[in-house]
Amino acid sequence: MNPKELNILLADDDIDDCHFFKEALDSLPQSNRLTIVNNGDELMEYLLENIERLPHVLFLDINMPRKNGFECLSEIKAHESLKDLPVVMYSTSGSKDKINVLFNTGADVYIRKPSNFAQLVQVIHHVLPMAAENIFSNGKLKYILNA
Repeated sequence: MNPKELNILLADDDIDDCHFFKEALDSLPQSNRLTIVNNGDELMEYLLENIERLPHVLFLDINMPRKNGFECLSEIKAHESLKDLPVVMYSTSGSKDKINVLFNTGADVYIRKPSNFAQLVQVIHHVLPMAAENIFSNGKLKYILNA
């Protein structure tokens, strides 16, 4: 993995899932900086206020209050300054139809939320090198990671 510290943004309204994610990230050997927002409005406000220093990757939950992950993804990909931000959709849903819509809207990776800590560490460990190397930038490859 690239040795530089990655700035990671997690948008998830479930406090337990956020804690679980932070613990998994902290267990990895690389140093990363995690910012957490808890709803879609907060996410979009954060991104627009930080356009000059966007995160390396956004982990975006689908089911959030105020503005859901689908709505946020659409806004991100329609905004000229945000459209190249790598977006990893992160949800409990495994619906192939939803996943196809997400990919067609611009998501780079879809992760079904793992049921245990070791699986969560594993999927995060697979995504971070892709973010570090910025392999999402061409938009041609899409990834589904299931633990």
